[in-house]
Amino acid sequence: MPELPEVETSRRGIDPHVCNRTINQVIIREPRLRWPVDPQISRILPGSKITSTDRRGKYLLIYTTQGCLIVHLGMSGSVRIVSASEPVRKHDHIDIVMDNHTALRYHDPRRFGAMLWTTEPVLEHDRLRHLGPEPLDDNFNIPYLYRCSRGKKVPVKTFIMDSRIVVGVGNIYANEALYMAGISPKREAGKISRQRYERLIAAIKDVIANAINVGGTTLRDFVGSDGKPGYFKQSLQVYGRAGQPCQKCQTPLTEIRIAQRSTVYCRNCQR
Repeated sequence: MPELPEVETSRRGIDPHVCNRTINQVIIREPRLRWPVDPQISRILPGSKITSTDRRGKYLLIYTTQGCLIVHLGMSGSVRIVSASEPVRKHDHIDIVMDNHTALRYHDPRRFGAMLWTTEPVLEHDRLRHLGPEPLDDNFNIPYLYRCSRGKKVPVKTFIMDSRIVVGVGNIYANEALYMAGISPKREAGKISRQRYERLIAAIKDVIANAINVGGTTLRDFVGSDGKPGYFKQSLQVYGRAGQPCQKCQTPLTEIRIAQRSTVYCRNCQR
């Protein structure tokens, strides 16, 4: 599943190609995504201009002079800039055709993604207003995370993957951050000290920033806006390495399931 770094990679990839471009046409080949695509955008958007792009959590925001498209890539979605005349592939569901004869093309084999439309304040949208802070923002800090954790009995890995607490810490990045911080993914969130949360916040910020800088994690179904995969997988320290030696102490890494998600950690280094 494309996570926050993959979505930010996509946003940065499309931004210079779509900003200040006028939309000529919206082609909806398949409206049956996770939530139905509003057919009115085919009528509303032509003639409007794309003013900017942004991201909130795993949602890509495309602002226009008429309103905002909220794009979620789901399990297997991607957006690419293509020539408007490029042959359509299977699962190319939506084209936003621009005045320079290029198109922002949405591709999604599993159709778990979404393209929503709003003319209201976008951050008040039902899909966005309950989200926690961005992991790289200043308001994701030690007092905030420590306060949120008090009384929580869930494993800390589940806690930091809760988008109401902080957005964008997906399974891979949670594994990596907990390893960097030396914290067992099984430990109850409410029993972790303020000092250890300080290390965890630093690790989360580092792992997310590094993943964004190198283009996200290579996943089977994800491609960036240029059609090329990200490369963060090359530097993963624990995820996908179950049974292999810990890079710090050489103890074989252990794999367990937490909330039905693969969790890899070092029993020696993570307490």
